[in-house]
Amino acid sequence: MKSHTAYLWINTDKRYEIVHITNQVEEELKKSGVKEGLCLVNAMHITASVFINDNESGLHKDYLKWLEELAPFSKDGYNHNLTGEDNGDAHLKRTIMGREVVVAITNGKLDFGPWERIFYGEFDGRRRKRILIKIIGE
Repeated sequence: MKSHTAYLWINTDKRYEIVHITNQVEEELKKSGVKEGLCLVNAMHITASVFINDNESGLHKDYLKWLEELAPFSKDGYNHNLTGEDNGDAHLKRTIMGREVVVAITNGKLDFGPWERIFYGEFDGRRRKRILIKIIGE
């Protein structure tokens, strides 16, 4: 069995942002040489997410609007912020959107359904954060 580990580093300009990362994951899959297996993509920060959905900008705006309605930004509205942070909302947004995705690898390609792509969701941006890509298989 082969194993390949890579890290993507992201530093968004905005506090909230959705970044399409499918191409970077596919590049790592090529480097791995794995033809059949699994690919894990994991946001390695507690205020960021990795998820799969459609690459459509209106949907991305809808996500950010919906998340802000569920967990609005507030400097003093969260108990977490009593620690001196201002990102209580970002932790909740991450929990809603998820930590990671796993995609099957078939014939050397990510085995997606129609329209599926991989995204990084940033909810407390403007600083450097890491994404793990772990590929295992034959």
